[in-house]
Amino acid sequence: MNIIILGAGRVGESVAENLVSEKNDITVVDTDPRRLRLLQDRLDLRGVTGNGIHPTVLEAAGAADADMLIACAALDETNLVVCKIARDLFNITTTIARLRSAEFQDARASDARASFGVDAVICPEASVTRYIHKLVEYPEALQVLEFARGRVSLIAVRAISGGPMVGHIISELPQLVPGIAMRFVAIYRIDERGIDRQIVCDGATRIEPADEVFVLATTKDIRRVLDTLRRRDEPVRRVIIAGGGKVGLRLARQLAPEYRVKVIEANAQRCEYLATQLPDDTLVLNADSTDEELLENENVRDTDLFLGLTSDDEDNIMACLLAKRMGAKRVLALINRRAYADLVQGTQIDIALSPAQTVIGELLLHVRRGQVEAVYSLRRGDAEALEAVAHGGRKSSKVVGRRVDELALPAGSQIGALVRGEGEAGQVIIPHHDTVIESGDHVIVFLPHKRMVREVERLFQVDATFF
Repeated sequence: MNIIILGAGRVGESVAENLVSEKNDITVVDTDPRRLRLLQDRLDLRGVTGNGIHPTVLEAAGAADADMLIACAALDETNLVVCKIARDLFNITTTIARLRSAEFQDARASDARASFGVDAVICPEASVTRYIHKLVEYPEALQVLEFARGRVSLIAVRAISGGPMVGHIISELPQLVPGIAMRFVAIYRIDERGIDRQIVCDGATRIEPADEVFVLATTKDIRRVLDTLRRRDEPVRRVIIAGGGKVGLRLARQLAPEYRVKVIEANAQRCEYLATQLPDDTLVLNADSTDEELLENENVRDTDLFLGLTSDDEDNIMACLLAKRMGAKRVLALINRRAYADLVQGTQIDIALSPAQTVIGELLLHVRRGQVEAVYSLRRGDAEALEAVAHGGRKSSKVVGRRVDELALPAGSQIGALVRGEGEAGQVIIPHHDTVIESGDHVIVFLPHKRMVREVERLFQVDATFF
């Protein structure tokens, strides 16, 4: 696809990196020539310097031939105007805008967005908030992602001694934990050199402590699945949020009714604003989140979840490491630089979360070809899980009417679950080698490498000339 990205900031850079790796033609527009030059030196893309709200700049970026425009500039107003120009003047088919203001997020604002020619809205702050909220609900998990309108979930969890499945081979699952339909789609293990690698995942694979395991199961069974791989953690009750920015405020608002929440914010003026936006029983502290004495006074040792959500990666890492050392049960750091996230994930920091990666799946859904319903970026962008719908008949489809073991899936990929039928009557099927795919099935596929995506997309495309 020919895609224009407006804005070379953190989100725009991450989007460009992901889309370039899938052999799309990418042009990035930004007012900062230095930032563009750094991107061009690192990625195979074209940079155009200028303000995207000017039609001449969009024209120079190739808007006349573009299939999609993704507006990721800092200001919501800029992104809206650029989408309007792209649609009205250049007839760009798909326009996506990054809108941070909550005023544009609810359903009542959909007509306003449509009037600007915006087909889809992404909001990294909202995506990060949803992601973290799931981890508060399931504190044992590293990631919880939903498919088929919430009927099926993909869970990432680190196995710990004491779980019924740990130390056993996968084929023993029915005897060890009867009555749970689940599929292990991937296992990552640290080898003797300290390198994290995917290992073969079949019936003979033994689950060992510290393995990072990806499991597909019905959403109603998430809790029971987690219990098979590690002892159940105590429910989250006390949360400390370091950073009262957009993400911190959104999350504190959501958590305040059910949890005891404290927010640490270094900016005094921002603290005053937070105090007006949060319930009276939410404590807002004007302080440095890396202050050991402060954390001691605020009983960080009794905290169930400590969240480093400032705009500074180093502060988030240091605050989380300090909180963990002082007794916090679980810590999560928001880290923009992928190299940092890869470095600290799995150390004393339980979860390293990249805000840009949380929205990549939402964007990729619009780029994917074929009948793709949902896309999630996994392991900080290395792997991917997608939900595709099988359509057509045996003559027009490469999947319908065929057994799972007959499908030309890329090596290492796995079909983890099928959802057959719509609504509450839909049936969740954990497929075996002889399960036959039917038209209308929602097929959930795990891909260990992003480069395999195109093969799977082509597999699910309906072709009237295919025999």
